[in-house]
Amino acid sequence: MRYRKLDAGGDYVFGHGQADFYQDTPEAVAQAVQTRLGLFTGEWFLNTAEGTPWRTDVLGKNTTGAYDMVIKERILDTDGVISLDSYGSTLDRNSRSLAVTARITTVYGATTLQANL
Repeated sequence: MRYRKLDAGGDYVFGHGQADFYQDTPEAVAQAVQTRLGLFTGEWFLNTAEGTPWRTDVLGKNTTGAYDMVIKERILDTDGVISLDSYGSTLDRNSRSLAVTARITTVYGATTLQANL
């Protein structure tokens, strides 16, 4: 798996040749998970069925019991993920943010990912 790295602001990294890519590493899979979580259903014009169902299953009232399941499923359905070893989420209603921490086993080894969604 080859995946272009993202900077702290979420933009592609350019100008460093092959150093701009993850190649067959757990970090490549972790970044794939993070970008999949950030994609809203219907946002990608080539496949409007692809994406995380943020508007319907995660955001809003009465989703507290369901959104962890939706996010876990999205993580496990990412290419290269073998298992979800640990998972935790923290919802901050005041700042309207969701922090997810997960430990995953990938085809290249284990890694931890942290996403602020």
